[in-house]
Amino acid sequence: MSERKVLNKYFPPDFDPAIPRRKQAKDAQHKVRLMTPYAMRCDTCGEYIYKGKKFNARKETVEGETYYSIKIFRFYIKCPRCSAEITFKTDPKNTDYVAEHGAQRNFEPWREERIAGEESKLLKELEEENNPMKALENRTIDSKREMDILDALDEIRTRNARNERVDADALLDKLVEEDIVKEKSQEELLEEEDDKLAKSIFHDVDGDVVKRVADEEEPDLNQLLSDSAKTLLLPTFSSPGGPSLVKRKHSGSDLGIVVKKKKSEATSTPIVKFESGISSESTSTHINPLGGLLGAYGSDDSE
Repeated sequence: MSERKVLNKYFPPDFDPAIPRRKQAKDAQHKVRLMTPYAMRCDTCGEYIYKGKKFNARKETVEGETYYSIKIFRFYIKCPRCSAEITFKTDPKNTDYVAEHGAQRNFEPWREERIAGEESKLLKELEEENNPMKALENRTIDSKREMDILDALDEIRTRNARNERVDADALLDKLVEEDIVKEKSQEELLEEEDDKLAKSIFHDVDGDVVKRVADEEEPDLNQLLSDSAKTLLLPTFSSPGGPSLVKRKHSGSDLGIVVKKKKSEATSTPIVKFESGISSESTSTHINPLGGLLGAYGSDDSE
């Protein structure tokens, strides 16, 4: 492995010190491998060359241009589409590169802001040199800004210290309580909306409130039905052409059932009453829903 700092140079056996060494010109170009320092657009074909694209370039030293004894270098590359020559050079003042020929640099907003800030700073310094009152005013504004920044920093530190002392369990309990309160409020709002909807529904045409029947009280059927519905659903029973009762004789050992038909005083709906008993001669009556009273099924004669 060779040394990092070579102190002894190699001289071949046929070395002749009388032969002069080759001297290169100051404006000589060297082939280098580089990456584009910024995004650019070719002026010839309009091809966009993004930042970081690799090129085989030629480098030379710019004659007559220096910045505080710092040399400025120029680089030559070719467009990958039309092979037009593009040149740019270094800018030690702004630690950047400057497009020189063949391509135009893309717009960069942060670069423009930096340049505008530097220009405003220079103008401010020139004003302070010629106007001492302006310098005093600027120093006052700067000190006020610094005080505001320090106050904001102290507030942030105080808030962070307070947050460090907060118990995590207490914070979670507080969040849970807030969620419960929100749920209760939402439920109350829903109940109020349901009450409003019920009030809007249970009103008749005249605007009177319709009272709801209690659950434990069963309404009477006759009260719910109209007169026409009563005649259709509950017809009066009558015999087609004979008496209302049909009797049947049974032996003394048989169990007889007597059916008596009466009319209610309040309504015209017939009421059928059943009575049971044991007798030697019992009568029974059967009701036919199709109309009339029919006798019991049997072979005995009816009176």
